[in-house]
Amino acid sequence: MTYQTSSQHPGARVVVLSGNPRAGSRTTAAAVHVAQETARLLGSEQAVETVELAQFAAEILADVHPAADAALGTVADATVLVVATPVYKASYTGLLKAFLDLYGPGGLSGVVAVPVVVSGNPAHALVGEVHLRPLLVELGAVVPTRALTLVESQLTDLDPVVGRWWSEGGHALGAQVAAIAPAELAEARA
Repeated sequence: MTYQTSSQHPGARVVVLSGNPRAGSRTTAAAVHVAQETARLLGSEQAVETVELAQFAAEILADVHPAADAALGTVADATVLVVATPVYKASYTGLLKAFLDLYGPGGLSGVVAVPVVVSGNPAHALVGEVHLRPLLVELGAVVPTRALTLVESQLTDLDPVVGRWWSEGGHALGAQVAAIAPAELAEARA
């Protein structure tokens, strides 16, 4: 892929949040691919971080949840958050919803979010736009691009799909990153 944003953001912190209830899933792998390409195209010098909810799923609904609390901080501190979910019953997973429900109003303010949905059926192409995007916006995240919907058959060769998505929305994503955290990103350059 040759697309680049008009400006570089070496301090951009890109984080993956995977709502798949199975650790090491294809959903997580696809989200990491999207996040790494996003970080590269933004010029980020930070390593991509991954939060897999499957690793502490039982804790999310418990009264005390230290691993979930740590993950909440990691996610809220992201510059760009790639939120990925498989389609379950024509929506995002309950695990993802339970985790995001731990945030108060505005819990993702200052975060640029990228919704990624993995589906077995092209008929679920709107899940990211109709269900996941409104949830992220409700929590205060800015979602400057359309959701990236991946059909399982595309998971073996993500570059063309991610490249098309970036060519359509990469400029808006880069501009939003620059607008949301200009001081933080300028500090990272110094």
